[in-house]
Amino acid sequence: MAPLIGLIVSLLGFRLMGWLGWEYMNDWIISLRFAIAVMFLLTASAHWGKRRAELVAMVPPRFAQPGALVTLTGWLEIAGAVGMMIPIMAGAASTGLALMLLAMFPANVYAANNRLTLDGRAVMPLVPRTVLQVVFLAAVLAAGWFPPGAWA
Repeated sequence: MAPLIGLIVSLLGFRLMGWLGWEYMNDWIISLRFAIAVMFLLTASAHWGKRRAELVAMVPPRFAQPGALVTLTGWLEIAGAVGMMIPIMAGAASTGLALMLLAMFPANVYAANNRLTLDGRAVMPLVPRTVLQVVFLAAVLAAGWFPPGAWA
């Protein structure tokens, strides 16, 4: 739930900055791009922190070297976050992040089906997690593929 909260709070914060006079942020798409970046930087931080072991445990057993996969996805989240903030890179970063969300979804299914924990609490059940994943995908694709000013 923390990524969703981070996305919403940062989106509203960036829009507030735009309304208060920071002209660059006075655009829903630009603000969404930066909010997506905040969300992915937040999620990437878990790949090396105290939640790392739980993330490694979420990788389905059919995948080799789950620790390396967790590290790789953490770096990809950072790269995607940076790319979302660079206008010429936003489309490519958006596509990459969307593909990564899809590729990582089996880990969410595995975690839900095996009642794993994240930060000591049971992971989100599969149906709400699927809905949340669709929200994240829609936000990432909208931020990367709609031009600034599209939601004026």
